[in-house]
Amino acid sequence: QVQLVESGGGLVQPGGSLRLSCAVSGSVASIYTMAWHRQAPGKQRELVATINSSGVTNYADSVKGRFTISRDKNTVALQMNSLKLEDTAVYYCYAVVRAPLANRAYDYWGQGTQVSVSS
Repeated sequence: QVQLVESGGGLVQPGGSLRLSCAVSGSVASIYTMAWHRQAPGKQRELVATINSSGVTNYADSVKGRFTISRDKNTVALQMNSLKLEDTAVYYCYAVVRAPLANRAYDYWGQGTQVSVSS
């Protein structure tokens, strides 16, 4: 069984910073793409940033220059700077993981962590 556990959400003022972290645990042979998504109230879940196993990153236009995704072994982090009111959302960690002896990889999601930006 594979689990993704997020941490680091909270309440911050506009212009502030937060760092989210996500740890992948369980039966893990390989981790491929890792990513952060978010879902604001009344909106669809959207992709925020991705990082592949080679460290290549991609960002949504709305967060470019403000957010940085990184990974180290079985963890992925999202450094969020210059936060705006519209960054308020539940942030979800995502990873593509292959278990030992498995012939394919599967998608896994964390439970979500709330990020609230408010003055």
